[in-house]
Amino acid sequence: MRPYLIIICVAALLFVPFLGGAHLFDWDEINFAECAREMIVSGDYFRPMIDFKPFWEKPPIFIWMQVLSMKVFGINEFAARFPNAMIGIATLCSFFAIGKRLVNEKFAWVWVILYTASWLPHFYFKSGIIDPSFNLFIYLAIYFAFNVSHTTKKWLCAILAGVFVGLAVLTKGPVAIAVCILTLVVFCIVRKTLLPFAPKYFFALLFSGIFTTLLWFGAEIMAHGWWFVNEFVTYQIRLFRTEDAGHGGPFFYHFIVLLLGCFPASIFLFTYLKKSAPLFQDDRLKTSAKNFRTWNWILFWVVLLLFSIVKTKIVHYSSLCYFPLSYLAALPVYQIINRKLDLTGWQKALLLFIGGVVAIAITLLPWVGLHKDILIPLIDDPFAVANLQAAVSWSYWEMSFGIIYLLALVAVYFLIRERLYLRGFAVLAGAQVFIIFVTVAHFTPKIEAISQRAAIEYFESFAGEDVYVQVLGYKSYAHLFYTKKEAPTNPNYYNQDWLIAGQTDKPVYFICKIQNAASTLEQHPTLMKIGEKNGFVFLKRK
Repeated sequence: MRPYLIIICVAALLFVPFLGGAHLFDWDEINFAECAREMIVSGDYFRPMIDFKPFWEKPPIFIWMQVLSMKVFGINEFAARFPNAMIGIATLCSFFAIGKRLVNEKFAWVWVILYTASWLPHFYFKSGIIDPSFNLFIYLAIYFAFNVSHTTKKWLCAILAGVFVGLAVLTKGPVAIAVCILTLVVFCIVRKTLLPFAPKYFFALLFSGIFTTLLWFGAEIMAHGWWFVNEFVTYQIRLFRTEDAGHGGPFFYHFIVLLLGCFPASIFLFTYLKKSAPLFQDDRLKTSAKNFRTWNWILFWVVLLLFSIVKTKIVHYSSLCYFPLSYLAALPVYQIINRKLDLTGWQKALLLFIGGVVAIAITLLPWVGLHKDILIPLIDDPFAVANLQAAVSWSYWEMSFGIIYLLALVAVYFLIRERLYLRGFAVLAGAQVFIIFVTVAHFTPKIEAISQRAAIEYFESFAGEDVYVQVLGYKSYAHLFYTKKEAPTNPNYYNQDWLIAGQTDKPVYFICKIQNAASTLEQHPTLMKIGEKNGFVFLKRK
């Protein structure tokens, strides 16, 4: 029990502080928070809505978590992000329990620390996006499905696997089914079997998954018919086949994201390129741990290739890879610490190179803020140039964070070179946790001030006022959440032409980006400019 208390306390100290230190970021954070807010405002807790219209892009599980949080902490940034902090604690406890059962307690600690010390895996637990909960549900589903063949409690594990698949579907949709089916099919092909366990357990998994999924989808169909479900499925297909709102990218996009975003865990994956690594022959690794490694490799490649094929490329789409990647990386780290395995020279160099690039970027960030006049003439984007005009306070002492991080990485390099692996891993983990915490608590609010705060403050100025506020020329949910919008009583509100030129029943305000301001004013003579700040132009209906 003591290790779990330590994990809970340390994780709470890492994930909970400064959750409300910056405004929610468009789109995803504000999107889900607005769904939760509108549930509270409307009193309809069954169907997600955006702008008080049915929102068919996501099911409600995570939104319900945010609703509960907002009921406790109020409708604010802290409440919107708090559920993921709790999911973070649950994730690390799950890793410890799985790792201890499969290998031993020492390996469990390595896995937990490695995940916590990696950039995006840590950062997402301080966000308000849907993926951390979805990823945990999918991973637990895979684990319990694997565990059917490695325990006497086969029925329980099969039922739990199905329940977690159902919860994943209720969190993010049918992509959960696609990931699980593809993982299972590939596993069966690799192992040359029809099923990894007896058919009766497969049907137990299947029926418990269907039952869990129908708790909401079935109730939705019974209450409102098939319209919502049809729209939901259509959206998921469109997301797979086309670039959504310009979020495209090359096929290798997620490969780069994982290499850099999961640093340093990603570096240790390269250990598997060694043909004769002791990792594969070590008898200390139990058979169950080796078999689970196979499941993790399959899950990793299924997710990575699936979302590399998907046309829409967004960073967190490959975030499910963080879970198997961390397990696969923890295995060689555990072997390295036990002196059963050595890092290659190029792995050590890559560790120092990637970490050094990040350290230099963090070091130069305050310098750029202090000397932005040098950078601005090199930028051809008027919106980015205007963003940089934001009144953000920078000082040279802030460069010390990046310098400390760089010195720590150099120390790690020399410790590893001298084969003092345990000390090297401890210093690396400490340096990573330190710089991630500093980045989230200190630098993220400054970046938010540059990128969007002017717009957020504009929206906040209308909170509680009986006016219409709308965006022109770009997509946003911020005007809904930060104006604390009530359900519109006039159906014409959803008609932009009416807001611009119709007989409106209350004052109308707009916002657009600086590069679109001149054409917007020329095209719509009923609008007038009332202000401008950091790339955003504020307009009012005459």
